[in-house]
Amino acid sequence: MPNLRRKLPSANALFVFEAAARCGNFTRAAEELYVSQPAVSRMLARMEDRLGVRLFERVHGGIELTENGRILYRKIAEGFVGIEDAIREIEARKTGVEAVTLSVSTAFTTHWLMPRLNRLNQAFPSVDLRFQLISGRLGGPLVDVDLGMRFVKNDEIDEHCRLVMPETLLPVCNARYHEAALADAGGDHDDTVIVMDDEERGWHERFAAFAEHRRRAANMLSFNDYAIVVQAALLGQGVALGWLSVVSHWLAQGALLPAEQELIVTNRRCVLMTPLNRPLRPVVAEVRDWIIAETHHDMRTVDRIYPELELRDAMRRAGMALR
Repeated sequence: MPNLRRKLPSANALFVFEAAARCGNFTRAAEELYVSQPAVSRMLARMEDRLGVRLFERVHGGIELTENGRILYRKIAEGFVGIEDAIREIEARKTGVEAVTLSVSTAFTTHWLMPRLNRLNQAFPSVDLRFQLISGRLGGPLVDVDLGMRFVKNDEIDEHCRLVMPETLLPVCNARYHEAALADAGGDHDDTVIVMDDEERGWHERFAAFAEHRRRAANMLSFNDYAIVVQAALLGQGVALGWLSVVSHWLAQGALLPAEQELIVTNRRCVLMTPLNRPLRPVVAEVRDWIIAETHHDMRTVDRIYPELELRDAMRRAGMALR
């Protein structure tokens, strides 16, 4: 640390540099720091002189980081996040309550987590659970969260990921809709297919009953949020593509049924990830492991109720033992 102090005009230079780099503008950085714009400019000029490199390029309407500036900003931002996390943990220790923020889909929160929220609260009475909700396709970087559910390729799983389950898909509907399909006298059933977006409009053709024309997609319902897709299936509006990571609770409870005794396991994996720049706190690891254990319990229940799906064998072929 003595060496670092010699390389900087002052410790405050780190805060000024971080604000300027993040805001992209000396004036906005000055407003955030409650100092004048010339004071910000002078501090950063002194910092550049001390380091002997340019950190910013002045461009029309603001500033841009040089390559050296980007290297420094990345490390300072990581350090500040770590400091904020440490302060948050210290404050949590004083109150006895720790905040855990999850980045998950609205569908997972609505249809998997909410039905067991009481059990989660009982398991973690001193956790303040918070959510960063994603209404469309699950993805994007983990920013300002402790844990995120994402789908990745097998070779993308690293030490920051914990496997939940392989991506497993099956057509689902409610009991009333299923009985109507079975009662179809001609054997060929006209279905209302529920989809989330254009990317999944042809999902039904991946399953044999539709590909072999034993069932026909006569109508289509489209929503931009998978939570609504599942809700429509629960209400008997049609047959939907079920991600087992979301619908496992309703399958285990019998509120949803497999529309066909067929499932597809893709080459993607559902994982719970921790951010690269945020250390894994013990309570976050405990919440993560609880979610995984609950998911596996659902999967065992689904396998017991619907042995025709051969879920256990499908998991084994995908490299996951369902005990």
